[in-house]
Amino acid sequence: MSAADGRTVVSLVAEVLAGEGLRRMFGVVGSGNYQVTADLTALGVEYVAARHETGAAVMADVYARSTGEVTAVSLHPGCGLSNAITGIAEAAKSRTPILVLVGETPATQPGSNFAVDQTAMAQSVGALVARVHGAGTAAAETAAAFRLAREERRPVVLNLPLDVQQEGVAPGVSVSPAPAARRWPSAAPREALDQLLLMLSDAERPVFLAGRGAREAAGPLRQLAARTGALLLTSAVARGLFEDDPWSADTMGGFGTPYSQELVRSADLVVVWGASLNRWTTMDGTLLSGATVVQVDDDGSAIDRHQAVDFALIGDVTHVSSDLLEHIAPGVRVGYRTDSVAARLADEGRWSAMPFIDRSTELTIDPRLLTVELDRMLPTSRVVATDVGNFAVWPALYFTVPDRDAYCLPLGFQCVGLGVAAGVGLALARPDRSVIVGVGDGGFLMGIADLETAVRERLPVVYVVYDDEAYGAEMHHFDDGQADVSSVTFPPVDIAGIARGYGAEAVTVRQRDDLDSVATWASGSRERPLVVHAKVTRMPAWMLDHAFAAESKV
Repeated sequence: MSAADGRTVVSLVAEVLAGEGLRRMFGVVGSGNYQVTADLTALGVEYVAARHETGAAVMADVYARSTGEVTAVSLHPGCGLSNAITGIAEAAKSRTPILVLVGETPATQPGSNFAVDQTAMAQSVGALVARVHGAGTAAAETAAAFRLAREERRPVVLNLPLDVQQEGVAPGVSVSPAPAARRWPSAAPREALDQLLLMLSDAERPVFLAGRGAREAAGPLRQLAARTGALLLTSAVARGLFEDDPWSADTMGGFGTPYSQELVRSADLVVVWGASLNRWTTMDGTLLSGATVVQVDDDGSAIDRHQAVDFALIGDVTHVSSDLLEHIAPGVRVGYRTDSVAARLADEGRWSAMPFIDRSTELTIDPRLLTVELDRMLPTSRVVATDVGNFAVWPALYFTVPDRDAYCLPLGFQCVGLGVAAGVGLALARPDRSVIVGVGDGGFLMGIADLETAVRERLPVVYVVYDDEAYGAEMHHFDDGQADVSSVTFPPVDIAGIARGYGAEAVTVRQRDDLDSVATWASGSRERPLVVHAKVTRMPAWMLDHAFAAESKV
């Protein structure tokens, strides 16, 4: 039947996705994805038009991380997908469930300007790929792609060939295929649980490391840690999970304080709950060299992915920790929980609590002072995100966060320039909170197109631009006093003026007193984003040595 006689494949795709529960999508519309975007919007799926496809993918990524929902990206064939591929790579490396709806040039048109191998392109960055082949299979293929993203916790690119989109669909075609079974196990084998119980009972200095996979297990993990005397830490991306616990040493790894690293190095047992143990978390394994390491994860492929472990349990973190809590022997072990450790954690467990020598000048402000002052001025009910660069250590560690929902670190691909778009996605995901995004001058200018999206959507995002007039990581790494660093340093740019041109509020900060207008904005209506253009003192972050050490081994 013709498209004029009834539903088309593209309208059926929209019906299936709306029925699956899709609530939000981001994108840039072209002729190849106009109809699917229009049909989804007509069915109540909220659509946000980004200014660049990378921005659209990043918005969907952080929105999905914050809400736990599969979120969609709508893209034009060929160049639309290639523009978005960086954001899709970030989602793939961070195991974020997004569904990428992309038009596809028909096989009968190999000479089309938009014709590229979209499957190979998507697979090259770690995304899964699916395709709608025709009217008879469209409903099942669409539902399967959506559920694959949800169950595998990965981006899925769903190719929608342009000729197939317009095929007619016979009346009565179902839009609700049978639900797919979740493949992740919920509980570990009994003998494995008993073995971990024995390890916990024998440990004298246990550490619990929680990652994003432990977000729902904070309660039982806190109780289990209290019974076993364990110290609590998180990976960088899970920061905030144990924020109000006096036995929390904040983050483990490169972002950890010297004292927290000292405690981990002294541990005899480290139990890893839903964290990937990458090189940043383990400091290339040096933090774990003296401990027995146990990894608990519902994804078997995560075991030993970055770091070899001594023992593994495959199961849902909440179920495993709750089961252990029920079966652990009565009594409370001391472990790390002594008065001396408590006193030092209060003073040295978080960077925000530690003193520093102010290195501000007449023309620049110390980035630590800047962040501490903004932390005091801005609402405490917040979500903090950061872009990539030398500057990133300051917002990542000196902005305090209240809980597990207050931190987003889209750094899986280590790509500069994703911060502006991340602010949009987070503000839409959490309208009940303030959003603070730390970004360097290079990253802000790279992603600035979507500042207009934040203005158009009237989002009260605070973009703190740490402007050292350079790509700071490279400048500090290569500048030995003799090297020519002109390729990574730049003349001054009026970033605040450019931001005002986009419609944002903006202020340039060189000294502490320049921050008064930030407090005024925070106490006002906050109906549009604020760009804090901070001219910061050039300071190398300690994480640079670790970051570049890996490159020297390649």
